[in-house]
Amino acid sequence: MEPKFCSACGQALVLKDVDGTERLGCPECSFVHWGNYSVGVGALLEKDGKYLLVRRAQNPGKGFWTNPGGYIEQLELIHETIVREVKEEAGIDAVVRGVVAVRDQPRSIHNLYVAFAMDYVDGEPTPDGVEVDGAAFFSLEEMQELNVAPFTRWLVDVASRSAGGGLALDKEPPAAIAAYGLFRAIPEQ
Repeated sequence: MEPKFCSACGQALVLKDVDGTERLGCPECSFVHWGNYSVGVGALLEKDGKYLLVRRAQNPGKGFWTNPGGYIEQLELIHETIVREVKEEAGIDAVVRGVVAVRDQPRSIHNLYVAFAMDYVDGEPTPDGVEVDGAAFFSLEEMQELNVAPFTRWLVDVASRSAGGGLALDKEPPAAIAAYGLFRAIPEQ
């Protein structure tokens, strides 16, 4: 559903040419509706040769085993989102190692999904009982017998074949940039 009114001043939106593309914009102020977007995150957390999966208790995907994940909150850094989601869904404490995959899914609400390789810190897999009703670590062989969602199968394949490449959180950028989550290519070793 497209917005009808400006979220800044309340005026009715009109079609405007913005850099050669027609977009909804406010005739009174500078507001432009750039589109509808969502950003999802997923965890690829390996421990002792097994990957953490959760079984979805709700749709979409009810009954499928997937990697833990969710959507970012408006004022939350993306790497903090995935740490929170893993803890909420599976009871596991983990830290981000890096970004290993990205999915771009254009649709009515354009979705970008960022998959993070994570390192296990502590905890036993415990489902939250709301979003997920199962949580456990599984080997690649064990996953063959499970109802694993196709996208999760692809992500696990990416993670299992990764040679440590990807993007890592830049903890010491050369310039201080407050409130940014910055990731850079992992240097060759």
